[in-house]
Amino acid sequence: MSRILLADDSPQALRLGEQILSGQGMEVVSVTDGAVAMRRLSDVNPDLFITDLYLPTKNAFELARFMKAEPAFRDIPILFAAAPADTFDEQDARNAGADAILRKPFEASVLLDAVQTLLEKRAQARKHSPAAVNNAFDRATIRAAVTLALDSAMPALIEELTERVVLALSYRA
Repeated sequence: MSRILLADDSPQALRLGEQILSGQGMEVVSVTDGAVAMRRLSDVNPDLFITDLYLPTKNAFELARFMKAEPAFRDIPILFAAAPADTFDEQDARNAGADAILRKPFEASVLLDAVQTLLEKRAQARKHSPAAVNNAFDRATIRAAVTLALDSAMPALIEELTERVVLALSYRA
């Protein structure tokens, strides 16, 4: 199962991206801020990073340059998602580290085609890499799995704890 880190400050864009990608069996971790995306890279350990061009605190260019400079992140493909009104130079985006650029709003099939192409490219690079790690139980993968499990379980835990507190308080009254 592929893991995607999705960064966009638009709640609608996040929901749509989550819906499209998770509908294809991908794990999606969403963030709304560039600095948060940068921090989450380590614990999410994504197979692909999709980022809106202009996020609060860090934009896509800054994030891509950071990732390409860090050995732990340099092989993660980056897809820039640009709004129709966003002005930027595509060559500058590619120079910063964008592996693909899509203009919003995009159709699900266009997004999925781009995502699949980038994931396949990464899989091939990993397979042929002389530095490929053969240990399936590396710390980063385990941490990412635990983080994803907590992210998905958190709403249910909050609801259960709320019910228990309400119940406990009703016995005291």
